[in-house]
Amino acid sequence: QVQLVESGGGLVQAGGSLRLSCAASGGTFSTYTIGWFRQAPGKEREFVAAISWSGHSTYYADSVKGRFTISRDNAKNTVYLQMNSLKPEDTAVYYCAADHRLVKELDSYDYWGQGNQVTVSS
Repeated sequence: QVQLVESGGGLVQAGGSLRLSCAASGGTFSTYTIGWFRQAPGKEREFVAAISWSGHSTYYADSVKGRFTISRDNAKNTVYLQMNSLKPEDTAVYYCAADHRLVKELDSYDYWGQGNQVTVSS
């Protein structure tokens, strides 16, 4: 079983940047796809980005493509989400999750972190 902990969120002005981290323990981290999801107030949780176990394949939601970059360091059991050119509509709680497939469907992911707040002010 994999335990996931997100960090790096906070308050930033529109146009700014933040980097989220997802640190894993337990299980075999390097065999898992890691996905990032977000949930804004009053909205359903949505897919943001995912990265394959090797890091060679990535997948982004259209809304973040070109602004966000997902990467991983298997030696540190950590996945990163670099978020640039942030917009107020990026405000949400961000979650990382683990699965064995590179997919965007949240129901496929077996393990979830507790979430980390990102707030973008206008």
